[in-house]
Amino acid sequence: MGNEIGFWSGKTVLVTGGSGFLGQHVLAQLSASGCKSVIAPAKSEYDLREREQIVHLLKSSEPDLVIHLAASVGGIGANRLHPAEFFYDNAIMGIQLLECARRLKVRKVVCLGTICSYPKLAPLPFREEDLWNGYPEETNAAYGLAKKMLLVQAQAYRQEYGFNCIYLLPVNLYGPRDNFDPQTSHVVPALIRKMLEAKARGERTITCWGTGSASREFLYVEDAAEAILLAAERYDKPGPVNIGSGHEITIRELAALLSKLTGFEGELIWDRTHPDGQPRRRLDVSRAEREFGFLARTSLIDGLQHTIEWYQRCGASLHSRA
Repeated sequence: MGNEIGFWSGKTVLVTGGSGFLGQHVLAQLSASGCKSVIAPAKSEYDLREREQIVHLLKSSEPDLVIHLAASVGGIGANRLHPAEFFYDNAIMGIQLLECARRLKVRKVVCLGTICSYPKLAPLPFREEDLWNGYPEETNAAYGLAKKMLLVQAQAYRQEYGFNCIYLLPVNLYGPRDNFDPQTSHVVPALIRKMLEAKARGERTITCWGTGSASREFLYVEDAAEAILLAAERYDKPGPVNIGSGHEITIRELAALLSKLTGFEGELIWDRTHPDGQPRRRLDVSRAEREFGFLARTSLIDGLQHTIEWYQRCGASLHSRA
Protein backbone atom coordinates (compact mmCIF):
# COMPACT_ATOMS: atom_id res chain seq x y z
CA MET A 1 0.00 0.00 0.00
CA GLY A 2 1.33 3.41 -1.00
CA ASN A 3 -0.18 5.47 1.82
CA GLU A 4 2.01 8.10 3.44
CA ILE A 5 2.73 7.59 7.13
CA GLY A 6 3.62 11.28 7.55
CA PHE A 7 0.21 12.50 6.50
CA TRP A 8 -1.61 10.35 9.03
CA SER A 9 0.79 10.79 11.94
CA GLY A 10 -0.92 12.43 14.89
CA LYS A 11 -4.34 12.70 13.21
CA THR A 12 -7.68 11.70 14.64
CA VAL A 13 -9.89 10.11 11.98
CA LEU A 14 -13.62 9.45 12.24
CA VAL A 15 -14.99 6.72 9.95
CA THR A 16 -18.75 6.44 9.61
CA GLY A 17 -19.89 3.00 8.55
CA GLY A 18 -16.69 1.52 9.91
CA SER A 19 -18.35 -1.79 10.76
CA GLY A 20 -19.62 -2.20 7.20
CA PHE A 21 -18.07 -4.12 4.33
CA LEU A 22 -15.83 -1.35 2.97
CA GLY A 23 -15.42 0.25 6.40
CA GLN A 24 -13.70 -2.78 7.89
CA HIS A 25 -11.06 -2.69 5.17
CA VAL A 26 -10.56 1.06 5.52
CA LEU A 27 -10.06 0.62 9.26
CA ALA A 28 -7.50 -2.13 8.66
CA GLN A 29 -5.46 0.15 6.44
CA LEU A 30 -5.82 3.11 8.78
CA SER A 31 -4.53 0.99 11.66
CA ALA A 32 -1.20 0.71 9.86
CA SER A 33 -1.06 4.37 8.84
CA GLY A 34 0.20 5.97 12.05
CA CYS A 35 -3.03 7.73 13.07
CA LYS A 36 -3.17 8.96 16.63
CA SER A 37 -6.75 7.75 16.88
CA VAL A 38 -9.34 6.07 14.64
CA ILE A 39 -12.96 6.33 15.76
CA ALA A 40 -15.58 4.10 14.14
CA PRO A 41 -18.78 3.98 16.19
CA ALA A 42 -21.35 1.29 15.54
CA LYS A 43 -24.79 2.15 14.19
CA SER A 44 -26.23 1.13 17.54
CA GLU A 45 -24.14 3.83 19.23
CA TYR A 46 -24.95 6.74 16.94
CA ASP A 47 -27.87 7.10 14.53
CA LEU A 48 -26.55 9.46 11.86
CA ARG A 49 -30.09 10.31 10.80
CA GLU A 50 -30.37 12.26 14.07
CA ARG A 51 -28.62 15.63 14.01
CA GLU A 52 -28.08 15.78 17.77
CA GLN A 53 -26.22 12.48 17.71
CA ILE A 54 -23.95 13.68 14.90
CA VAL A 55 -23.11 16.81 16.87
CA HIS A 56 -22.34 14.76 19.97
CA LEU A 57 -20.14 12.39 17.97
CA LEU A 58 -18.13 15.18 16.36
CA LYS A 59 -17.72 17.14 19.57
CA SER A 60 -16.62 14.09 21.57
CA SER A 61 -14.17 12.81 18.96
CA GLU A 62 -12.82 16.13 17.56
CA PRO A 63 -11.64 14.53 14.30
CA ASP A 64 -9.15 16.11 11.93
CA LEU A 65 -10.63 14.08 9.09
CA VAL A 66 -13.99 12.38 8.50
CA ILE A 67 -14.39 9.49 6.04
CA HIS A 68 -18.12 9.13 5.37
CA LEU A 69 -18.87 5.54 4.35
CA ALA A 70 -22.16 4.97 6.19
CA ALA A 71 -25.00 4.19 3.79
CA SER A 72 -28.19 2.22 3.35
CA VAL A 73 -27.40 -0.08 0.43
CA GLY A 74 -28.55 -3.23 -1.33
CA GLY A 75 -28.86 -4.95 -4.68
CA ILE A 76 -31.55 -4.45 -7.32
CA GLY A 77 -34.16 -6.28 -5.25
CA ALA A 78 -33.58 -4.20 -2.14
CA ASN A 79 -33.59 -0.97 -4.15
CA ARG A 80 -36.94 -1.86 -5.72
CA LEU A 81 -38.48 -2.70 -2.33
CA HIS A 82 -37.11 0.25 -0.33
CA PRO A 83 -36.56 3.29 -2.60
CA ALA A 84 -37.95 5.73 -0.02
CA GLU A 85 -35.82 4.32 2.80
CA PHE A 86 -32.68 4.38 0.64
CA PHE A 87 -33.37 7.96 -0.46
CA TYR A 88 -34.12 9.36 2.99
CA ASP A 89 -31.43 7.55 4.94
CA ASN A 90 -28.61 8.34 2.54
CA ALA A 91 -29.62 11.95 1.96
CA ILE A 92 -30.28 12.87 5.58
CA MET A 93 -27.14 11.21 6.95
CA GLY A 94 -24.85 12.95 4.48
CA ILE A 95 -26.49 16.37 4.48
CA GLN A 96 -26.50 16.65 8.27
CA LEU A 97 -23.01 15.23 8.66
CA LEU A 98 -21.49 17.73 6.21
CA GLU A 99 -23.34 20.64 7.80
CA CYS A 100 -22.26 19.69 11.32
CA ALA A 101 -18.68 19.03 10.21
CA ARG A 102 -18.60 22.44 8.55
CA ARG A 103 -19.97 24.21 11.63
CA LEU A 104 -17.54 22.42 13.93
CA LYS A 105 -14.59 23.20 11.62
CA VAL A 106 -13.54 19.67 10.66
CA ARG A 107 -10.55 20.16 8.35
CA LYS A 108 -11.50 17.65 5.67
CA VAL A 109 -14.27 15.21 4.77
CA VAL A 110 -14.00 12.34 2.30
CA CYS A 111 -17.51 11.57 1.03
CA LEU A 112 -18.35 8.44 -0.94
CA GLY A 113 -20.93 8.60 -3.69
CA THR A 114 -22.02 5.74 -5.93
CA ILE A 115 -21.74 4.59 -9.51
CA CYS A 116 -25.57 4.42 -9.43
CA SER A 117 -25.63 8.22 -9.77
CA TYR A 118 -24.54 8.08 -13.42
CA PRO A 119 -27.19 8.45 -16.14
CA LYS A 120 -28.74 5.20 -17.31
CA LEU A 121 -27.39 5.63 -20.84
CA ALA A 122 -24.15 7.46 -20.11
CA PRO A 123 -21.55 6.83 -22.86
CA LEU A 124 -18.77 4.40 -22.01
CA PRO A 125 -16.45 4.74 -20.29
CA PHE A 126 -18.29 6.82 -17.68
CA ARG A 127 -16.46 10.13 -17.31
CA GLU A 128 -16.97 12.44 -14.38
CA GLU A 129 -18.07 15.17 -16.80
CA ASP A 130 -21.09 13.05 -17.83
CA LEU A 131 -22.49 12.70 -14.33
CA TRP A 132 -25.28 15.24 -14.92
CA ASN A 133 -26.18 14.31 -18.50
CA GLY A 134 -29.29 12.25 -17.74
CA TYR A 135 -31.42 10.41 -15.17
CA PRO A 136 -30.04 7.34 -13.35
CA GLU A 137 -31.27 3.81 -14.04
CA GLU A 138 -34.74 3.53 -12.53
CA THR A 139 -34.26 0.60 -10.14
CA ASN A 140 -31.66 2.48 -8.08
CA ALA A 141 -32.40 6.10 -8.96
CA ALA A 142 -33.58 7.05 -5.46
CA TYR A 143 -30.32 5.83 -3.92
CA GLY A 144 -28.16 7.29 -6.68
CA LEU A 145 -29.77 10.73 -6.53
CA ALA A 146 -29.62 10.92 -2.74
CA LYS A 147 -25.87 10.30 -2.84
CA LYS A 148 -25.47 12.69 -5.78
CA MET A 149 -26.92 15.55 -3.75
CA LEU A 150 -23.94 15.26 -1.41
CA LEU A 151 -21.69 16.24 -4.31
CA VAL A 152 -23.82 19.36 -4.82
CA GLN A 153 -23.56 20.12 -1.12
CA ALA A 154 -19.80 19.54 -1.01
CA GLN A 155 -19.17 21.83 -3.95
CA ALA A 156 -21.52 24.53 -2.62
CA TYR A 157 -19.86 24.43 0.80
CA ARG A 158 -16.43 24.67 -0.77
CA GLN A 159 -17.52 27.70 -2.81
CA GLU A 160 -19.24 29.57 0.02
CA TYR A 161 -17.37 28.44 3.13
CA GLY A 162 -14.04 27.10 1.86
CA PHE A 163 -14.99 23.72 3.31
CA ASN A 164 -12.67 20.94 2.15
CA CYS A 165 -14.89 18.01 1.16
CA ILE A 166 -13.88 15.65 -1.62
CA TYR A 167 -16.23 13.26 -3.40
CA LEU A 168 -15.40 9.79 -4.71
CA LEU A 169 -17.49 7.58 -7.02
CA PRO A 170 -16.66 3.91 -6.37
CA VAL A 171 -17.78 1.20 -8.76
CA ASN A 172 -19.31 -2.12 -7.63
CA LEU A 173 -17.17 -3.51 -4.80
CA TYR A 174 -16.62 -7.13 -3.81
CA GLY A 175 -14.30 -9.13 -1.59
CA PRO A 176 -13.94 -10.78 1.82
CA ARG A 177 -16.51 -9.68 4.43
CA ASP A 178 -19.05 -8.75 1.76
CA ASN A 179 -22.78 -9.06 2.44
CA PHE A 180 -23.90 -12.57 1.43
CA ASP A 181 -27.50 -12.22 2.61
CA PRO A 182 -29.74 -13.48 -0.26
CA GLN A 183 -32.25 -10.66 0.27
CA THR A 184 -29.86 -7.71 0.13
CA SER A 185 -26.58 -8.86 -1.44
CA HIS A 186 -25.11 -7.63 -4.70
CA VAL A 187 -24.39 -9.88 -7.65
CA VAL A 188 -20.94 -11.29 -6.76
CA PRO A 189 -21.71 -12.53 -3.21
CA ALA A 190 -25.21 -13.61 -4.28
CA LEU A 191 -23.85 -15.85 -7.06
CA ILE A 192 -21.01 -17.22 -4.93
CA ARG A 193 -23.42 -18.27 -2.18
CA LYS A 194 -25.94 -19.76 -4.63
CA MET A 195 -23.28 -21.79 -6.42
CA LEU A 196 -21.54 -23.12 -3.32
CA GLU A 197 -24.83 -24.08 -1.66
CA ALA A 198 -26.14 -25.74 -4.84
CA LYS A 199 -22.87 -27.65 -5.20
CA ALA A 200 -23.04 -28.81 -1.57
CA ARG A 201 -26.63 -30.05 -2.02
CA GLY A 202 -25.88 -31.73 -5.34
CA GLU A 203 -28.31 -29.49 -7.22
CA ARG A 204 -27.89 -29.23 -10.98
CA THR A 205 -29.33 -25.74 -11.61
CA ILE A 206 -29.29 -22.27 -10.12
CA THR A 207 -31.38 -19.26 -11.13
CA CYS A 208 -29.74 -15.94 -11.99
CA TRP A 209 -31.59 -12.63 -12.32
CA GLY A 210 -32.15 -10.93 -15.67
CA THR A 211 -30.76 -11.84 -19.08
CA GLY A 212 -27.08 -11.78 -18.18
CA SER A 213 -26.41 -9.27 -20.96
CA ALA A 214 -25.82 -6.27 -18.68
CA SER A 215 -22.21 -5.48 -17.91
CA ARG A 216 -20.54 -4.30 -14.74
CA GLU A 217 -17.15 -3.18 -13.53
CA PHE A 218 -15.90 -4.57 -10.24
CA LEU A 219 -13.27 -3.33 -7.81
CA TYR A 220 -11.70 -5.45 -5.07
CA VAL A 221 -12.51 -3.94 -1.71
CA GLU A 222 -8.92 -3.66 -0.49
CA ASP A 223 -8.05 -1.66 -3.60
CA ALA A 224 -11.03 0.62 -2.88
CA ALA A 225 -9.81 1.20 0.68
CA GLU A 226 -6.38 2.12 -0.63
CA ALA A 227 -7.95 4.59 -3.08
CA ILE A 228 -9.84 6.30 -0.25
CA LEU A 229 -6.71 6.78 1.83
CA LEU A 230 -4.72 8.06 -1.14
CA ALA A 231 -7.45 10.56 -1.98
CA ALA A 232 -7.58 11.71 1.64
CA GLU A 233 -3.83 12.33 1.52
CA ARG A 234 -3.42 13.89 -1.91
CA TYR A 235 -6.69 15.26 -3.33
CA ASP A 236 -8.28 18.57 -2.37
CA LYS A 237 -10.33 19.62 -5.41
CA PRO A 238 -14.10 20.03 -5.96
CA GLY A 239 -14.50 17.63 -8.89
CA PRO A 240 -15.79 14.08 -8.29
CA VAL A 241 -13.38 11.21 -8.94
CA ASN A 242 -14.20 7.75 -10.28
CA ILE A 243 -12.74 4.85 -8.32
CA GLY A 244 -12.64 1.60 -10.25
CA SER A 245 -10.63 -0.98 -12.16
CA GLY A 246 -11.47 0.19 -15.67
CA HIS A 247 -12.46 -3.34 -16.78
CA GLU A 248 -15.95 -4.45 -17.85
CA ILE A 249 -17.55 -7.90 -17.79
CA THR A 250 -21.10 -9.06 -18.58
CA ILE A 251 -23.10 -10.72 -15.83
CA ARG A 252 -23.31 -13.85 -17.97
CA GLU A 253 -19.51 -13.94 -18.28
CA LEU A 254 -19.17 -13.28 -14.55
CA ALA A 255 -21.51 -16.18 -13.74
CA ALA A 256 -19.54 -18.52 -15.99
CA LEU A 257 -16.29 -17.46 -14.33
CA LEU A 258 -17.74 -17.99 -10.86
CA SER A 259 -19.04 -21.42 -11.88
CA LYS A 260 -15.49 -22.37 -12.78
CA LEU A 261 -13.96 -20.90 -9.62
CA THR A 262 -16.55 -22.44 -7.25
CA GLY A 263 -16.61 -25.79 -9.04
CA PHE A 264 -20.33 -25.59 -9.74
CA GLU A 265 -20.92 -27.65 -12.88
CA GLY A 266 -24.69 -27.27 -13.19
CA GLU A 267 -26.84 -25.17 -15.50
CA LEU A 268 -27.43 -21.45 -15.12
CA ILE A 269 -31.08 -20.49 -15.68
CA TRP A 270 -31.72 -16.81 -16.44
CA ASP A 271 -34.95 -15.43 -14.98
CA ARG A 272 -35.96 -12.63 -17.35
CA THR A 273 -38.81 -11.49 -15.10
CA HIS A 274 -36.17 -9.67 -13.03
CA PRO A 275 -34.56 -6.48 -14.38
CA ASP A 276 -30.97 -6.25 -15.59
CA GLY A 277 -30.51 -2.79 -14.09
CA GLN A 278 -28.22 -0.36 -15.87
CA PRO A 279 -27.28 -1.79 -19.30
CA ARG A 280 -23.51 -1.25 -19.04
CA ARG A 281 -20.96 0.11 -16.60
CA ARG A 282 -17.32 0.91 -17.13
CA LEU A 283 -15.44 3.86 -15.67
CA ASP A 284 -12.81 6.19 -17.00
CA VAL A 285 -10.37 5.95 -14.09
CA SER A 286 -7.70 8.28 -15.44
CA ARG A 287 -8.51 11.15 -13.06
CA ALA A 288 -7.79 9.01 -9.98
CA GLU A 289 -4.42 7.97 -11.39
CA ARG A 290 -3.55 11.50 -12.42
CA GLU A 291 -4.68 13.26 -9.24
CA PHE A 292 -3.57 10.87 -6.50
CA GLY A 293 -1.80 7.95 -8.13
CA PHE A 294 -4.44 5.26 -7.72
CA LEU A 295 -4.46 2.18 -9.95
CA ALA A 296 -6.32 -1.01 -9.03
CA ARG A 297 -3.87 -3.82 -8.40
CA THR A 298 -6.05 -6.91 -7.89
CA SER A 299 -7.24 -8.80 -10.96
CA LEU A 300 -10.86 -9.94 -11.08
CA ILE A 301 -9.90 -13.62 -11.03
CA ASP A 302 -7.61 -13.19 -8.01
CA GLY A 303 -10.15 -11.07 -6.18
CA LEU A 304 -12.98 -13.52 -6.79
CA GLN A 305 -10.81 -16.40 -5.63
CA HIS A 306 -9.95 -14.54 -2.41
CA THR A 307 -13.67 -13.84 -1.87
CA ILE A 308 -14.71 -17.45 -2.42
CA GLU A 309 -11.98 -18.72 -0.09
CA TRP A 310 -13.05 -16.26 2.63
CA TYR A 311 -16.69 -17.27 2.34
CA GLN A 312 -15.83 -20.96 2.51
CA ARG A 313 -13.62 -20.36 5.54
CA CYS A 314 -15.68 -17.80 7.45
CA GLY A 315 -18.80 -16.53 5.74
CA ALA A 316 -20.85 -19.70 5.45
CA SER A 317 -20.53 -20.49 9.16
CA LEU A 318 -21.47 -16.92 10.09
CA HIS A 319 -24.66 -17.13 8.02
CA SER A 320 -25.58 -20.58 9.31
CA ARG A 321 -25.34 -19.32 12.91
CA ALA A 322 -27.45 -16.28 12.04
